[in-house]
Amino acid sequence: MIRNVFSTGRHRTSYWTGGPANGPLMIFIHGWPELSSMWWHQLECFSALGFRCVAPDMRGYGGSSQPSSLGDFALEHIVEDMLELLGGLGAERALWIGHDWGAPVVWSLASHHAGKCIGAVNLCVPYLANGFAPPNLVPLVNRTLYPEAQYPAGQWDYMLFYEKDFEAVRAVFEANVPALFKALIRRGSAEAVRKPSRTATVSRDGGWFGGASQAPVLPRDEAVLSQEALDRYVEAFETNGFFGPNAWYMNHRQNMAYAAKAPGEGKLRLPVLFLHAAYDAVCETMDSRLAEPMRRDCLDLTEAVLETGHWMVQEQPERVNAAIARWLAARVPEFWPFQEYRKPEV
Repeated sequence: MIRNVFSTGRHRTSYWTGGPANGPLMIFIHGWPELSSMWWHQLECFSALGFRCVAPDMRGYGGSSQPSSLGDFALEHIVEDMLELLGGLGAERALWIGHDWGAPVVWSLASHHAGKCIGAVNLCVPYLANGFAPPNLVPLVNRTLYPEAQYPAGQWDYMLFYEKDFEAVRAVFEANVPALFKALIRRGSAEAVRKPSRTATVSRDGGWFGGASQAPVLPRDEAVLSQEALDRYVEAFETNGFFGPNAWYMNHRQNMAYAAKAPGEGKLRLPVLFLHAAYDAVCETMDSRLAEPMRRDCLDLTEAVLETGHWMVQEQPERVNAAIARWLAARVPEFWPFQEYRKPEV
């Protein structure tokens, strides 16, 4: 893989790239709180298959621009970053793949700029045509698990706390960055999704981690977080802090207004693959109604369920790759490289 930077007058994007320069373009969009390197397994796999693979550090992360205004992290600006990157790569269209907050970026590209998309693949966060924001998420909460009187915002309570005390959240995350990543990036389990997520009580507790001043010190979960990956996260987030990553949560009104501008009421007609994480306690799509709007508004939707937690790219990289490859072969076969191959006639 090669590290590159693309800059315009408004933004700088640092990214990893691999595969042949003339291969079909796949762009992988990370979420919170990660880096482009989270996609390493996918970059290696699909580059080896002949695709041109690109994974950028998103706005506020790693080597990309670090704006200082909260409003600079609205989705409309971030989508423009990706369109500029696409043009800088000399491409008209790409297959876009997103995880966590990367998924709303990809959904926004698909809904507002379908002509720039071969298709869309998203992990964990399903499509909400009216915007990925608490007013649209809370009505879809599983009220059997989250009784409204006790958990008015369900597992999305943590989003509201960013708006209540942005600097307090930032201080807790920055107090011990190694501990934070070891506490966050862990395997999922069937047991975890049978009880309320810790994100449901952040406001009641007065902050993350039960209101503590920093993340708890836990052993690294070697199944999902290598020492090399942890070192990269620590270096990047101790350098840049959490202003930018957390600011993505501070633009819900702007993001809903942007979603409302999508043509055709936000209906997606291009091929879409969504990967459910069966053991994701926050983006819980198995027992709640969270995926229902996506099924209504994506007209060419394929779904697959992986028995993983939220960090599925690290927990089950081979299964993620296989799911994407199977879908490509079935729904977008013309996108595959090396089209000179033809099955011999019998």
